[in-house]
Amino acid sequence: MGSAESFDRRLNSQQKGTPMTQAAARMVQLMEQLAPVEGYNLSALDDIRFLRSNRPLTRTPVLYEPGIVILCQGRKRGYLGEDVYVYDAQHYLVVSVPVPFTMETDASEAEPMLAVYMRLDLQLASELMLQVDETLGPSDAQPKGMYASPMDDLLRGSTLRLLDAMSRPGEAQILGPSLIREIYYRILTGEQGGSMRAALSRQGHFGKITRAIRKIHSCYHEHLDVETLAHEANMSIPNFHLHFRSVTDSSPMQYLKSTRLHQARLLMLRNTMSASTAAFSVGYESASQFSREFKRMFGRTPQAEIEWMKATYALPAPVAPSVYVSSH
Repeated sequence: MGSAESFDRRLNSQQKGTPMTQAAARMVQLMEQLAPVEGYNLSALDDIRFLRSNRPLTRTPVLYEPGIVILCQGRKRGYLGEDVYVYDAQHYLVVSVPVPFTMETDASEAEPMLAVYMRLDLQLASELMLQVDETLGPSDAQPKGMYASPMDDLLRGSTLRLLDAMSRPGEAQILGPSLIREIYYRILTGEQGGSMRAALSRQGHFGKITRAIRKIHSCYHEHLDVETLAHEANMSIPNFHLHFRSVTDSSPMQYLKSTRLHQARLLMLRNTMSASTAAFSVGYESASQFSREFKRMFGRTPQAEIEWMKATYALPAPVAPSVYVSSH
């Protein structure tokens, strides 16, 4: 079934009284245009990419940089420790600090998974956080590295306006930034917005761990040990271990290894590096150790993984570089 026919069927179903609203149906229609290629599609704005998957994907290791994921169709499930984060047309995902987790996708050729990925502009988000705190008062919520939250009508309307503008290149450049700001505001004042505002304030133990995470992402290719990272966080080693795991569900050295492997994977894909060159570029001293740990994490040898990625979906590099390593 083609995408146009699939959309017509969903729209007709909506008109007969199914739960899909007219706004949700229009979002799907726009996303069909904005994400024509399976994988990540670049947009007129550096921090926005459109994601499409025409097939289900089993649990895969991922590392998201700080950002917002809004699904218009399909479903994703993220697994972090014992927690499961479901994000779909009724729930969006917020990542305030990069955390490695595993993810699976529900999608099909008839009804592809369609999502907006917004890389978080930390300066803009922090400015808005201060304005919201001045109006609503500081949040007493606990900061979270990642959470899924219900999509309300206000956020859905803001997202529809953004997609509509992004479908017109001139409007995307002129109106896009103000619409992104509007979406940030909706999320910061939404059901779990207090947790995001608390995370952005970078206070307390969460803020200290965030500094250590930033150190890992900027210096992953260097020799890093727990003592160095604990010093960066200004914490004792026992306290650092405890609070690092509470934020990332990982030990510091496991997190460092995951960051290196994700970065090496992208270097091999985008820069056509060999496995050994990529291994040494991200801080490994042994190519054989790198290959063993890569296969243990991704389930394939480096060569097989890159061949699978090239055959499965597009993964163009973002136009603007990020201070964080990610899986995409």
